[in-house]
Amino acid sequence: MFRVGYLQFSPVRCDVEKNIVLINGLLSGVQADLLVMPELSNSGYLYKDSTELAPFAEAGDGSGPFLIAMQSIAARIGGVIVTGFAEKTIDGLYNSAAAIDGKGIVQIYRKTHLFSDEMNLFIPGDTGFKIFEYKGFKIGMMICFDWIFPESARTLALRGAQIITHPANLVLPFCQQAMVTRSLENGVFTITANRFGQETLDGKKLVFTGNSQIIDVKGNRILQSPTHADEVRICEIEPSLAENKFITKTNHLFKDRHPEMYA
Repeated sequence: MFRVGYLQFSPVRCDVEKNIVLINGLLSGVQADLLVMPELSNSGYLYKDSTELAPFAEAGDGSGPFLIAMQSIAARIGGVIVTGFAEKTIDGLYNSAAAIDGKGIVQIYRKTHLFSDEMNLFIPGDTGFKIFEYKGFKIGMMICFDWIFPESARTLALRGAQIITHPANLVLPFCQQAMVTRSLENGVFTITANRFGQETLDGKKLVFTGNSQIIDVKGNRILQSPTHADEVRICEIEPSLAENKFITKTNHLFKDRHPEMYA
């Protein structure tokens, strides 16, 4: 069995150190093989432009204060953390997710599908959808609005992902239910770690929906958090269940596809 979970919390805008303290406290005593945290856990969400956000972003090589702290926490929990963060590069900023264990960065994913005003802050991701292996299991990453494009989860599943991790800052009301379908249509576990709370900037207000969740390969909701609360939830899953892609005795989720008809 594989011990997985998520942290739902409300990142503080413009205060990386406070977010590190919050995460440290909320994950005190937690043990997990895989733990997922929200999108932009280091920085919060609303910014006027990339110049305002840049001081709170850091390199994806694990050398910045937030990812250093996450490496330390990953070592303490005995697993890998997947967390959203604002990534700084010579080309600009990316809305990224890092998979990090006690030894350092395992993989970086950069968000492919930017949502609304994110287009004024970030460069569209260039990593594509890749998987990594941890303790013998295959894990993929996508971020928030990637959920609305079925190709995101499907690509990860076709590449062998048994678990799809999904850091998010959701404001639309549709995603949590849609992820049931993403799990079912691909025969994979999905872990959506959403934030809660609200942010206001220059008269614009966003309210985040919470309801972080874990869905199994048959579309059953194993865990779900409330709309508005700090919460860590952990459960045990068997990732190898994702190897069975039969939806009936005769129908196979991947072998029954007809790509030649989809062009």
